[in-house]
Amino acid sequence: MAENRKTALIALGGNLPADADAPQITLAKAIRALQSQEVSLRSVSRFFQTPCFPAGAGPDYVNAAVAVDTTLSAGGLLERLHQVEAQFARVREQRWGMRTLDLDLVDFDGAVLPDAAGYARWQGLPLESQMQEAPGQLILPHPRIQDRAFVLVPLADIAPRWRHPVLQKTVSEMLAELPDQDVAEVTPL
Repeated sequence: MAENRKTALIALGGNLPADADAPQITLAKAIRALQSQEVSLRSVSRFFQTPCFPAGAGPDYVNAAVAVDTTLSAGGLLERLHQVEAQFARVREQRWGMRTLDLDLVDFDGAVLPDAAGYARWQGLPLESQMQEAPGQLILPHPRIQDRAFVLVPLADIAPRWRHPVLQKTVSEMLAELPDQDVAEVTPL
């Protein structure tokens, strides 16, 4: 059975209360809710506070990352993440909007999905298009990981040597390439 288990990295975030729980409580509960016979925790990052973007647009976010082992497929794990988001009143109305909980599948055992060309299209999408378009299929690794301190800083806690399967850079290397200001804004809670 162990040979069927895959390792996945998941980024967590939220900035709105769910059932009167502060975002860090929601994230902790979501991590517990993820665990099952098919999904077991390997490691959990510290929780971090990240300013809302654009500044002043809402409450600060709480971000974290987890590594899991799973017997689910990438699509099955994504479905599971969406089920957990729904448990915590996640509503998908606005792309990159405020939310109670966001669970992003960042990596699934080094897979590049749907394929190299499909991944390259989403990774190279201009910012204006990124804000409007949502992929109709699973894109892995997450196409914006290298641009997001709020994902990389928590990932550095649990997987600093994880290597991006397309960019061939570690979490630490991608983090070092971000502007210092972006990294400094992601602070431990």
